[in-house]
Amino acid sequence: MYIKEFISLYKNHPILFVGTGISLRYLKYSYTWEGLLKKVSYELKGSTDNFFDWKSDCLENGKYRYDKIASLLENEFKNSLVNNREGKFKSVNDIFFNNMENGIQSNRFKIYLSELLSSLEYKDERLTEIAEFKKVCKNVGSVITTNYDKFIETLFEFQPLIGNDILLSNPYGSVYKIHGCISEPSKIIITKDDYDHFNCKYELIRAQLLSLFIHNPIVFLGYSIGDENIKNILKTIFTYVEPNSDEAKCIRDNFLLVEYEEGSTSQDTCEHDIDIEGFSTIRINKIKTDDFCSIYQAIAGLTLPISAMDIRKVQSIVKEIYAGGNIEVSITEDLDSLKNHDKVLVIGSHKSITYEFHTQNEMISNYFKIMEQSNSQLLNLINKYSINASQYFPIFGFNSICETINEAEKLKIQQREKIKNVLRNL
Repeated sequence: MYIKEFISLYKNHPILFVGTGISLRYLKYSYTWEGLLKKVSYELKGSTDNFFDWKSDCLENGKYRYDKIASLLENEFKNSLVNNREGKFKSVNDIFFNNMENGIQSNRFKIYLSELLSSLEYKDERLTEIAEFKKVCKNVGSVITTNYDKFIETLFEFQPLIGNDILLSNPYGSVYKIHGCISEPSKIIITKDDYDHFNCKYELIRAQLLSLFIHNPIVFLGYSIGDENIKNILKTIFTYVEPNSDEAKCIRDNFLLVEYEEGSTSQDTCEHDIDIEGFSTIRINKIKTDDFCSIYQAIAGLTLPISAMDIRKVQSIVKEIYAGGNIEVSITEDLDSLKNHDKVLVIGSHKSITYEFHTQNEMISNYFKIMEQSNSQLLNLINKYSINASQYFPIFGFNSICETINEAEKLKIQQREKIKNVLRNL
């Protein structure tokens, strides 16, 4: 099945699960887990000898324990900076001591990691693809990521959730940063102790994520087929869901792993079996390609009844009701009689409620965001507007991404005449 057809079967907003491969694809300065630790080791010692010594000692059951390597490097980094206050890493020491003086628990190693990952400079050859990636945000419910950098929340303009914030969150329009973020270095999860502590507290976060996985399609980006993060997610789901149930089939059908294959332009999805210790073989859907644009365009092209961000707005109002906010209830048969309060939540028949939340001025003010996201669903509201001939209105741009504007040609003539009049008066 082609990717466009596969994605078109989604009935709900997909969740993106984003791994290191996405940052490596789009950012000039990004690292694999090994690459990040090797970089710190080199900057600290002037060579990678120490790193490879530790790597040699941290092989267990055929796999390298990068969490243990990180623990060794963290200790070495701390000792080096303690003994050389004014050296190469003076700025890291400055931040550390300033934080401690202000009662903020701090960690030199993680401060430096945050500095290394702070750049969001894009690769020039990926700018077109990044623009396509941004357009998917209007149809994405939320993002889960193990990445520390701020690429996703900056691109999508989503709210990052770190640590305990994940437990008290509104999922729509959020980025769940389950391994921490450079904005709060002390919460980065990278060493063995970090992971031990995380695993002890993970049950509550697991329950929150499980709800997302059961009710939404999941698209994995930036992971390989054998990645432990994917296997752990599948373990989480099928520990609580009977593998042979209808619910399990629905979940499997909604799973899509996007696996990178250099140079491939494939748009075909296929089934793939994953062996997980303690479970029978689990079958998911996979696409192996280098054509990420087709995937992004398929997600952005989804036609859903309401955008993810509008759901977030409604959930925020409902949350305010739960919290005991100042709520006024009005019962009326005439929606036009409602006063223009700060927030209005309308419940009723779809025949009596129209989807109107953008004025003409708001649409003009949000022009660049609408164009960037190709938000054609929103632009259908133009058919409800009465646009005066004397009014400037960017109909040419809007019509380029929405072909269902009824009076597009009439509006274009109006705008051309306005421009001609301006030129005559020069």
